[in-house]
Formats: sequence, C-alpha cells, structure tokens
Amino acid sequence: MIDYSEGTGKLYHIQVAPGEVGRYVILPGDPKRCEKIAQYFDNPVLVADNREYVTYTGTLDGVKVSVTSTGIGGPSAAIAMEELKRCGADTFLRVGTCGGMQLDVCGGDLVIATGAIRAEGTSKEYAPIEYPAVADYEVVTAMKDAAAQLGCKAHLGVVQCKDSFYGQHEPEVKPVGYDLLNKWDAWVKCGCMASEMESAALFIVASCLKVRCGTVLLAIANQERAKAGLSNEQVHDTSMAIRTAVEAIRLLIQKDRAD
Repeated sequence: MIDYSEGTGKLYHIQVAPGEVGRYVILPGDPKRCEKIAQYFDNPVLVADNREYVTYTGTLDGVKVSVTSTGIGGPSAAIAMEELKRCGADTFLRVGTCGGMQLDVCGGDLVIATGAIRAEGTSKEYAPIEYPAVADYEVVTAMKDAAAQLGCKAHLGVVQCKDSFYGQHEPEVKPVGYDLLNKWDAWVKCGCMASEMESAALFIVASCLKVRCGTVLLAIANQERAKAGLSNEQVHDTSMAIRTAVEAIRLLIQKDRAD
C-alpha cells in the first residue's frame, strides 16, 4: 500500500495517526459540529483540523471515542472512513440532517436509517449496484434504543442518497429533471423516509472494510408535506440527533464489553 503520510505517520487527508482516535467515531458532515459533539465527551482534545476533516478525541465511560467531520457528500465521507479505519476505528455513527419524504416525518423528528438508496456515485466504485447499502444491525438497535430513552420521535427506514442537493430541490430546471422527478416519485411510493447525501457511501464502504456503521438524522423539513398543504416546520437544532448518537455509543460500549 502506498504511504500517503509523507513520512509524518498521519493519514494524508484527516491528518490523524494510528492510536489518536477511538474505536467508536461519530461522523457529522459539518466541521463546525465537531466541537459541539466533543463537549459530550470527557476530556475532549482537538487532534486534527485539515480541509473538511476536524477530529476530536475524548472518552465515554472510560473508553476512547472520537468525532470526525466528513464534509458534504459520499467522496469525502468515504475518505474519512477509509483513513479512520487505518487509525483503529471500527464503529461509525453518522449524525446529520435530511429532508423528510413520508408525510409523517415532520421537521424536528429523527430518522434512523436501516438502509440507503444508492443514487450517488461513490458506492459504485466499491460494489456493484446490486449490492445493498445496509446499516449495521447492532448500531441501528443502539440508536433506536437511545432515541427511545431520550423520548425522541424517531422513524426507522430507508433513506435516499444523492450527489446533487439542487437536483432534489430544483429538479424541474435540470436537463435530466424528468428522470429526477420520476425516481423521486418512485422512492416516495416505496416508503423512503428521507433524503440525504452520505449514508449510502458510508454503508457500502463499511461493508467492504468489515466495520459497523449506522446513521441518525434530524429531519429539517419535508417538501412532501409542503406539497400536500400540510404544516412544514423547519428545525435546525441537531442536539437530539447528537445525544442519540452519544447514548448509542454508550449502549454499544456496554454490549461490546459483555460480548
């Protein structure tokens, strides 16, 4: 394997060395969320800040844990997971935002992904399109139980992952709008819970690397509710999604200690 550390011992993109992150890593997209998430750790320390990748490491219940931002989209998320795995991580919890697609998914609700539609490009460079992007069962269960303990309204189901944010929100002005609109309609009819941008790539990369991965998302709003003339409150506070991921890690630590 090529050494991309340039002699520093640190992975090229995330600028983290083996041993500087914990087994359990929370993956937000936004680098600015990392400091907020790290405040839930005991004794958090800034490990690295390079490009879109910001990493803090601390502990939960005496176990080393970390948070690393991935930026927007599958390519940068895949790089983060690849390099974090080489640094010793094996359990990943994505925390992000999404747009609801089923009418009962309201702004402020959580969506815990059980699988993802691979309408993006990164995962195709890892696995044939026939291979499903599925979240790890243990991580999903921990997130579900954590959300219940916190009293959060959480929906479990499939999410749709795309590469073009504006392809979702302005499909009618795109040259391939006919395809975007038809497929969106299909995803809704199939029961897809929400749309986001990273989980499909992360689930597929996790399968290839033999690591665990799950996703919990804040539904900011729901364009399908707006179309139907229903109330469509916009919520941007990710605190409950973050707390759900943190408590899910605690549950995973307990389970992994017992196994």
